[in-house]
Amino acid sequence: MPATHPICGRASGFGPREPSGSRGDAQPPDGRRGAARERVERLGRGAVILLEACVDSPAGAVVAADAGAGRVELCADLVEGGTTPSAGAIALAVARTQVPVMVMIRPRGGDFLYSGGELEEMRRDIAVAAERGAAGVVLGLLRANGSVDAERTALLVGEARPLSVTFHRAFDLCRDPFRELEALVELGVDRVLTSGQAPSVPEGLDRLRELAAAADGRIGILPGGGIRAENVADVVSIPGIHEVHVRAAGERRSPMTHRNPGVHMGSRYEPDEYRLVETDPDAIRALLEAAGAA
Repeated sequence: MPATHPICGRASGFGPREPSGSRGDAQPPDGRRGAARERVERLGRGAVILLEACVDSPAGAVVAADAGAGRVELCADLVEGGTTPSAGAIALAVARTQVPVMVMIRPRGGDFLYSGGELEEMRRDIAVAAERGAAGVVLGLLRANGSVDAERTALLVGEARPLSVTFHRAFDLCRDPFRELEALVELGVDRVLTSGQAPSVPEGLDRLRELAAAADGRIGILPGGGIRAENVADVVSIPGIHEVHVRAAGERRSPMTHRNPGVHMGSRYEPDEYRLVETDPDAIRALLEAAGAA
């Protein structure tokens, strides 16, 4: 498992846009929806930093929310940097947590130059996420020349509304981040998940400062990639940064007693079927404590 999550991370007040109409009815009910809204409102008043936890299961979403995460990003296949989770995973994550659930919309690993068939798949996955009660979607599309694919992004943003939309770390692979930031503002994207076009956020702090200044409140800048308790204070001290995106994972050994060490379910990266990577509540609590002390 890579140390940082390669891609996963504005509505008013930089918080997730509250869905309305029939899609909004699928949000966490009663007190759960109220608790999520209260966190967003407090964020809008500048009282807290919102921590978005990247998770790969409904169980991880529950652990992250219970540990204090204000929002979760639900993915599958984090070895590939995150792909679209199943309809069942989305429904369970929404039902079992009291915080907004952002759903990764990514049909495969690899680059962000998609075929017509993959675009249609993304449209249908957005519809599924909305039907299952997601608060928003996370997506990113580029052209071959390294610019944001504005036409297709506009199509997907339109399909997603009234849900919140994050443009993920495909942004870190674009040719001109400031030009493409303006394109995303024009497209009405809510936030951009970025490491500052660096391998990790700590290495991209200078660029993140520049991006936050350029955004000037028109679009959220969501730092993500390698944020930990020991460096989060440096991140949240950047003017204009009100959210952070973290993986916060730990490992445990599989409880399987029967094992076949000669057979693996993957290749090349030498997987270990008996090493489980899960959301770590202690890591989330440590990050929140460090961010609050900044």
